[in-house]
Amino acid sequence: MVHVISNVSRPDPSTVERLAGFSATTVYEASGRIGFIDPRIKPLASGMKVAGIALTVKCHPGDNLMLHKALQIAQPGDVIVADVGGYYDAGYWGDLMTDSALSRRLGGLAIDGCIRDGAEIVEKGFSAFSRGLCMRGTVKAVLGLVNHQIVFGGAIVNPGDLILGDDDGLVVISQERIADVLDAAQRRVDVEIEKSAALLSGTSGVELNKLDRVFESLGLVEE
Repeated sequence: MVHVISNVSRPDPSTVERLAGFSATTVYEASGRIGFIDPRIKPLASGMKVAGIALTVKCHPGDNLMLHKALQIAQPGDVIVADVGGYYDAGYWGDLMTDSALSRRLGGLAIDGCIRDGAEIVEKGFSAFSRGLCMRGTVKAVLGLVNHQIVFGGAIVNPGDLILGDDDGLVVISQERIADVLDAAQRRVDVEIEKSAALLSGTSGVELNKLDRVFESLGLVEE
């Protein structure tokens, strides 16, 4: 079995950069509401954002060995996306790993588990999304996987997919859909600009969204 796949297909960097300019919510809606990730995986601090190519990691519960391997092969801008087998009572990532990630110019970390040294990570300006903080350390004794398909926060993530996150949460876009979602995201923003102008001018949301038909179909009674 191959535990670590170093060479994976990658989308066009310019397309990824453009899509990274949109909010996670906009991208999620533009994707057809596909790629939703468990909202309990949150940014370590308000204002943090991640946007980059997913470098996927599968760790054994309570073991962070494969995160170190992922750091070794990561490319600038990559976002490490890690599953830890549902064991949350450990801090799989900390201050020193953050130093390594910063030296390699990673785009961030998204882990379906806990991390530690939270204050130091925030101070250093590294974007990390996790289920929370836990001071308990891990071991480095069991092999896992790097750059294999994983299930992350209820969503399937493949290496080379786009992972995008902000205060609203995380979304994953499969590599083959990135260009289409980019176009849809721009169209959505253009439409929302028009809607915002209408609402600011006094048009109600009921009128704008033609909700009278919905109310009528539901039998709304109004005095």
